[in-house]
Amino acid sequence: MATPLTESTPYKLRKNGETISPWHDIPLFVDSEKEIVNMVVEIPRATNPKMELSKDEQHNPIGQDVSKGKPRMISDVAPFKGYPCNYGALPQTWECPDIEDSKTGIPGDDDPLDVCEIGDGVAYCGEVKRVKPLGAFAVLDEGETDWKVLVIDVKDPLASKISDIQDVEASLPGYLDSLKTWYRVYKVSDGKLENDIALEGKVEDKRFAFDLIRRCHVEWEKSRKGYPG
Repeated sequence: MATPLTESTPYKLRKNGETISPWHDIPLFVDSEKEIVNMVVEIPRATNPKMELSKDEQHNPIGQDVSKGKPRMISDVAPFKGYPCNYGALPQTWECPDIEDSKTGIPGDDDPLDVCEIGDGVAYCGEVKRVKPLGAFAVLDEGETDWKVLVIDVKDPLASKISDIQDVEASLPGYLDSLKTWYRVYKVSDGKLENDIALEGKVEDKRFAFDLIRRCHVEWEKSRKGYPG
């Protein structure tokens, strides 16, 4: 469905020769009973260009964010080079900005759910991966709730060993703490304040993550039908 993308060229996903939206036209659920979903990769692990889908352009192409007239780059934050995971969005989800989040009490960020794929492989921008949710934690970013859903590619060598959030620490010691630290400080080099990790840094489990995904899918469906919120 997709081919590798250079950060200088906005990329439109195509299927059967037709341009499609990575947000609206790719199904969220691959197998709801087995709790497997699709993710759209925006930023490959260990890269620095800040790539993201455009909510306001037709077909929501993926391109490099621009800040102060320049293509945005993310600084390295030890122990990581660039992004600490394969980062992207869950299609057909939406964190509604008009509803207070049930956990944080702060409304959502008006974006699709962010997703962090923690497997060993390096994805490419525009890739659609089949992943299983493991957990989630909430970042408070400029007064908005911004959940980060942790997932692993179903084809990753560790996928058979990691089924819930408690398995991550056993297989990847220290990774979760490093990931939360990264999300707390990565904007400081841009002259911004540190983010807060909500709920005293708690990482919710797989059941919460999948329920969150379902709720945000419902909000996406409402928004597409023109319902308020």
